[in-house]
Amino acid sequence: MTARLRIIDASANRAAEALRVLEDLARFALGRADLSEQFKRLRHEVRANATALAGAAGRLTPHRDVPGDVGTAIPPPAPPRRSGLAEVAELNSARASEALRTLEEVAKLTGTGGADHLQALRYRCYTSCAALLQALGTGRPAQWRLCVLITESLCAGRQWLRVAEDAARGGADCLQLREKDLPDASLLARAADFAALCRERTVACIINDRPDIALACGAQGVHLGQTDLPVRAVRTLAGRDLLVGVSTQDIHEARAAREAGADYCGVGPMFPTATKHKSLLAGPGYLRAYLAEPGVRDLPHLAIGGVSAANVGTLAEVGCRGVAVSSAVCTAPDPAAAAAAIISSLSPATA
Repeated sequence: MTARLRIIDASANRAAEALRVLEDLARFALGRADLSEQFKRLRHEVRANATALAGAAGRLTPHRDVPGDVGTAIPPPAPPRRSGLAEVAELNSARASEALRTLEEVAKLTGTGGADHLQALRYRCYTSCAALLQALGTGRPAQWRLCVLITESLCAGRQWLRVAEDAARGGADCLQLREKDLPDASLLARAADFAALCRERTVACIINDRPDIALACGAQGVHLGQTDLPVRAVRTLAGRDLLVGVSTQDIHEARAAREAGADYCGVGPMFPTATKHKSLLAGPGYLRAYLAEPGVRDLPHLAIGGVSAANVGTLAEVGCRGVAVSSAVCTAPDPAAAAAAIISSLSPATA
């Protein structure tokens, strides 16, 4: 009986601690009341089941014997490095489910039906953990100041790779390759050169629309439109190997992108643009709503659509932390100077 109670005590504590971590991630990292409540309920039900297995409240703590626990003398393996919140969630998801399985096996010794309830708790834990991991995305999103979208047709007859290099030299900390009409083999070859430049200049490399090309060339991420592959499908292909950005034009699309696990959102269009016609102009009002929305405002963003050095100050006043541009840099006589001017006009709000 003493051994059984010690197992119940240790496993219940392990499960509850892990569930508390998951609850806090849902609550503070995502602002998701629904997921936070799910983990809170699971945590309380674990405690209640442990008490039921012990036979009476208060029977577990007297059997706790840390000095006499042989497991404390076994050196643990080197702890895995947590590179982001998603890995914290993954490790604690495994910890919770393993502890619940131990409780379930002990419950089978009692023959009281408690094992069935604990099995159901374990399955609910699997479901909630999957939802949390999906919503967290990579768990390591980055807020860039300036992303320049590189399209050869906008480069005013200059070599596209040189324009990309100039943009990076001017201070762009993210470059996105956007070529809609190239055959796959040509796109992959171009993406490989593009990714090599990004690595050399130490800037983020994003590929537009194509997670397969992004994976093949070693890019850091892929950017999706509303009619492209859904975020969930990209995660099926790439796991957490790719940052995923999603274009949004209203707060409803932003909420959906957040819940799907996007790492950042394109927010726009802010101003009229000849590069990509949009029937709806979201304007700075949408950016203001994005930055005020609980559960969304902490998600990195890139305001896009007609942004230039002449109007980026308007976005800075709203609180903009990053912008994406194309023609404002690609068609400029001096792309490096154009990029630097945009960053300079945005900097007062991000300093």
